[in-house]
Amino acid sequence: QVQLVESGGGLVQAGGSLRLSCSTSGESFRGYGMGWFSQASGKDRVLVTRISWNGDSATDADSVKGRFDVSRDNARNMVFLQMTRLKSDDTAVYYCAASPSFGVTASEYKYWGQGTLVTVSS
Repeated sequence: QVQLVESGGGLVQAGGSLRLSCSTSGESFRGYGMGWFSQASGKDRVLVTRISWNGDSATDADSVKGRFDVSRDNARNMVFLQMTRLKSDDTAVYYCAASPSFGVTASEYKYWGQGTLVTVSS
C-alpha cells in the first residue's frame, strides 16, 4: 500500500503561483507513475499532469501547458506540482495519485490522496 498526503493548497489571486506537495509513505512509490488530478465542483476528476516512475517522462493537459510543472524526488518520496499564472478556472480540489503504469485515466490509478483545495480569485 502507498499512502499519499497532499499539501500546499489555498487561496491565491489570479496570476499567482502555488506549489503543491504530495508526500508518500508505505510501500515504495518509486515504481509508480504519479499523477495530479483536479476536480472542480460538480465536475469529473481530470488528469492535469503525470510523471513517470523515474521522472524521465511527463505530460500535461493542454489547459495547463506552460503554466504547471510536475516533478518528483524519489529519494524523499515526494511529488510536486508547481502552478504558475493561475486562473479562476484552475479552482478545484487537486489530488495526487499513484499508478502502476503511466496511467492517463483515473481508473488506472491505484492509490489516492485526500486532496487539497486550490481557490483562485479573480
